[in-house]
Amino acid sequence: MKKLFSIFFIALFAFVSAQDNESKETANRFFYELTFKPKKDSAKLEKVLTVLDIVKDRSVYRDYTVIGQDSIIKVQVEAMQKSGVFKDLSKTIRMPKFSEKIVKYYPDMKVQYVERIASGFSPMGIAYNETIKFDWKISNEKEKIGPYNAQKATADFGGRKWTAWFSTDLPFQDGPYKFSGLPGLIVKIEDEGKNYSWILQGNKKVQNWEELSYSEKISNMSLKVTEMPREKFEKTFSDFKKDPFATARPMMTQEIMSKTIPGMDGTIGDMMKKQEKMYKDFFNANDNPIELIIPSTDKKKK
Repeated sequence: MKKLFSIFFIALFAFVSAQDNESKETANRFFYELTFKPKKDSAKLEKVLTVLDIVKDRSVYRDYTVIGQDSIIKVQVEAMQKSGVFKDLSKTIRMPKFSEKIVKYYPDMKVQYVERIASGFSPMGIAYNETIKFDWKISNEKEKIGPYNAQKATADFGGRKWTAWFSTDLPFQDGPYKFSGLPGLIVKIEDEGKNYSWILQGNKKVQNWEELSYSEKISNMSLKVTEMPREKFEKTFSDFKKDPFATARPMMTQEIMSKTIPGMDGTIGDMMKKQEKMYKDFFNANDNPIELIIPSTDKKKK
């Protein structure tokens, strides 16, 4: 039963990022609404809530969708564990739009970009590191963004031209995604073509903050990641997206695949096919990446 839980939690929670042994801290959590264009040949826009959690030595940026449902997931999982009856949580849990987690380490702002893949029946975090020097051009132009007094700045990054508004009312030289390096927190940022636009919606203190969410913990997540050069990272993640169960499939005998679990529709094989489709639908939903260009210097890093 535990192994089967691992299979399906890998599938269900592969879209929240990974990283053990963490101490509880107090975090400043900033909520950003991200409006984005998932298909480059379409005008359709989507929205998702993302969060930037800032603690003493780092910040963590990610999609908030699954994290925000932690309490619901906990209740349902504990009910499953008590009854011994599996329930397909994908029917009740909203899935995120983005799978990456971005950690910026203070004070040098080294960026660690983390994704989740499967290694057999276990989830595995892979990551690449980079240090980005944004060449911000700060303007004298000022504007009120929500309740904050903000100032305009522009920079090129990832093959796009970006306009940011930062506020010294919030004394953090940080922002959503990989953006940082201005004299205050970025409260709004968007590219010239409005493919991606983040705007700060609110913030709060999170007591006893932990980097791992409940869903990550029950799916045997760890804060440990396997670091690799970006070129290798891109290939590894690309291979995973093409065949998410490549490393688990050899372990699944025909006998196992034909079994059923109480509370589950169809066989284990049927469930794996469903989860595989969910993966591929997720990855195929966006062909308009934030970064159009991968820095060539990254390929030289070891």
